[in-house]
Amino acid sequence: GQGAPPMPVLQNPMPVNVADREVVWDQVSDTIDNYFTIQREERVRQLGDVLLEGRIETFPVGGATVLEPWRKDSTHGFERAQSTLQSIRRRATVRVTPTSGGYLVDVAVYKELEDLASPQHATVGRARVRHETTLDRNEKEPGADTYTLGWIPLGRDVSLEQRILQEIRERTTGP
Repeated sequence: GQGAPPMPVLQNPMPVNVADREVVWDQVSDTIDNYFTIQREERVRQLGDVLLEGRIETFPVGGATVLEPWRKDSTHGFERAQSTLQSIRRRATVRVTPTSGGYLVDVAVYKELEDLASPQHATVGRARVRHETTLDRNEKEPGADTYTLGWIPLGRDVSLEQRILQEIRERTTGP
């Protein structure tokens, strides 16, 4: 046996052909809440006869390590090993865009590496500055715009995006 077959690669943004926006929103929001703590949530809403895009942004969460198998924010293999050996954190931005016949669900998971002034267990110059709460905003690309001093962007975590999309698809259309 070769183990589990690879998950099918889902389109991102993924089309969800469910007409009821409340059902779609509740499933998306509930799925994201299983992986992250939601910081800001703007539901899909109607303005006149136009449906406006919904958006979820999460707080950053420190990556799950190999010693925390119950946590879902690091996928198995490389991502979990990397989170075990280095200070990695992830945050998500989800957009739910109305289309004819349903919605497009765009899941973006951003990964960041902690930028330490010295190796973590060094004994010389041990005064350590932690940067978890220092936000520096730069209004360019939504989602990728928020970075925190002391954290280095590592790009997107496609394997976690795929896992989240798979769960949303199962909840909205069945397996």
